[in-house]
Amino acid sequence: MQVFWNSDSARHAPQFFLQRGQVRAHYEIPARAEALLAACQALGLPIAMAAPADLASLQAVHDAAYLAFLADGYSAWSALADAGPEMVPNIHPSPEMIALHRTPPASMIGKLGWFTADLACPVGPDTWLAARAGAGVALAAAAHLARHRSAYALTRPPGHHAYRGRAGGHCYLNNAAIAAEALLRHGAARVAILDIDSHHGNGTQYIFYARQDIFFASVHGDPSGYYPWYVGHADERGIGPGEEKNLNLPLRLGSGDAEWLGAIGTARAAIEKFQPDALVVSLGFDASRDEPLAALQVTEDGFARAGEIISALRLPTAIIQEGGYNVAVMGTLLTRFLSGFSTH
Repeated sequence: MQVFWNSDSARHAPQFFLQRGQVRAHYEIPARAEALLAACQALGLPIAMAAPADLASLQAVHDAAYLAFLADGYSAWSALADAGPEMVPNIHPSPEMIALHRTPPASMIGKLGWFTADLACPVGPDTWLAARAGAGVALAAAAHLARHRSAYALTRPPGHHAYRGRAGGHCYLNNAAIAAEALLRHGAARVAILDIDSHHGNGTQYIFYARQDIFFASVHGDPSGYYPWYVGHADERGIGPGEEKNLNLPLRLGSGDAEWLGAIGTARAAIEKFQPDALVVSLGFDASRDEPLAALQVTEDGFARAGEIISALRLPTAIIQEGGYNVAVMGTLLTRFLSGFSTH
């Protein structure tokens, strides 16, 4: 298994995080990736440094105005009187506001609310640098599949909550979507994305919701009581050319190995029916029973079995790192997942 990484991913170190009305330490910290990198080194896997993502590859997924905001916003923010150390919005446009004005305002404060979906994505001085580095890791993994069977992209920040023009849920650039688009450019006619992070991949779903060449399946905690709250339900099946190309498999909160693995098996069957040329896996470890929120109760053995189930598809596979926030166990969970994946 080839591993791709870029050390600039560690330059993003968000501080502000609001949870249930309290400011807490941010979950998405550089130590997450350090633990995963250490696990790859302990396994003796080859590790290559990836180049930052090129702008054209990012524009294949994200709106140009949003990318410009990420690239240049912090400088404008820093010029404001009494600006904090990170960009954090104090307003988001409501649907009523957007109905009247469909373009972002000129003010940086207004743009910040426009280009972010929630308060979990503070933008610091090196966020753009780190996000481009993470997206470049995903691109390197996709390029590797043109010649080899699989690759692991140690991406950070995660990406599956990022929309075309909006950050959310710790995510700024949608690494899985960027990898899928790259696989199409490398010659795949159809690509499947399987998201097994405990949170629904709402950004990825939105990006490909009307596409017939991308099949998206997500196994996640029921959004009726869990982030992202408003989407990720089973009746969301795609629209237009993308109808029936979207499969959501929400699980009751507290579900363990049996339910989680059963849903992954259902997703695998749907992917087999789609007959893709390549697979992107959004791999999150926040389904673990040892996670801070522990919405799902998946064990180490469950992650190993998930690797086996997914590997049985026998597709060129780019594994893209998403969530997982218990630094103490992430390395072990990655080791177990890769051990299962490598058995086929």
